[in-house]
Amino acid sequence: MSDRPRGLAGYANLSRMAFGYASSQILYAAVRLGVPELLAQGDVPVTRLAETTGSDPHALGRLLRALVVLGVAEEGEPGCFTLTEQGQPLRADHPWSMRSSLLLLGDPDTWRAWGALTHSVRTGEVAWDHVHGRPLFDHLARHPELSAVFNTAMREGTERIAPALPRAYDFSGAHTVVDVGGGNGSLLAAVLAATPGIKGILFDTAEGIAGAAEELRRAGLSDRCSIEAGDFFEAVPEGDVMLVKGVLHDWDDRRCIALLRGCRRSIAADGRLLVLEPVMPSGLGTPEAAGAVMSDIAMLVYTGGRERGMTEFRDLFAAAGFELAEVTPPLGGSEIRVLVSKPV
Repeated sequence: MSDRPRGLAGYANLSRMAFGYASSQILYAAVRLGVPELLAQGDVPVTRLAETTGSDPHALGRLLRALVVLGVAEEGEPGCFTLTEQGQPLRADHPWSMRSSLLLLGDPDTWRAWGALTHSVRTGEVAWDHVHGRPLFDHLARHPELSAVFNTAMREGTERIAPALPRAYDFSGAHTVVDVGGGNGSLLAAVLAATPGIKGILFDTAEGIAGAAEELRRAGLSDRCSIEAGDFFEAVPEGDVMLVKGVLHDWDDRRCIALLRGCRRSIAADGRLLVLEPVMPSGLGTPEAAGAVMSDIAMLVYTGGRERGMTEFRDLFAAAGFELAEVTPPLGGSEIRVLVSKPV
């Protein structure tokens, strides 16, 4: 009898994991319909929600019950719902919004790629390429709407840690900071805003920098930062500090070394390379390890890249002409660390 509660608890945990895909789609449906913004108004009747979102009121009521069970909504008066504190990041205007991340994860194209995870494990091939017939970034270039969601989702993740970067690393001695693959510029903007007197160069593909000019204008940094489009495997703008966030884990070692060698050619002799990535720890019993492992599986599905341990990062840097000099603690409660390297 004493084993039964433990067995039931294990079953319950496995059941929650097994139905994780359902929870993801429930949240996706809610943000796709714009439900969180409406629920933020407080105690909204299902009938009004259905009319506003163009939904069937009975089906929407069932979705709302599921949101209550997930803890992101609550029912006050019968048939009236509001957003909980836990559900606030589902809103597009929340400072820690996850809306675009959920739209990306729940998109049918992403959904199909995750369905091919078993294929990836059996063959070592990239699930996305197998399902869609082309690599992720080629696919995004052909689907502007999904590309916009992807870029916004990447921005959401960056904005959560951006304020922590200038606290973790002192940029005051820099002249020009180059953000390689910097997307809309939110990370570089945080660095420039915290460090008066330095200049910035935002460098990414044409699709990646969409919206960057407006982002920098709103931050009042247009006169301190230039924006350049290009291929970071071919050449990188010159600077004395280079930021590379969330890029290396997208690629295999050969492509990573090519990118880093481009940085080495363009960096000042006394410059510093700052790579922001999860670091795969040797043990797996911490929240940081869980984040790195789940991100590693995502790379198997999306790009064929992977998360790396410290020894693997040292080897990459050495092959490109850098020496690892410093590693910061995780930024802003995330699993991302800053790996600071110097040219040799």
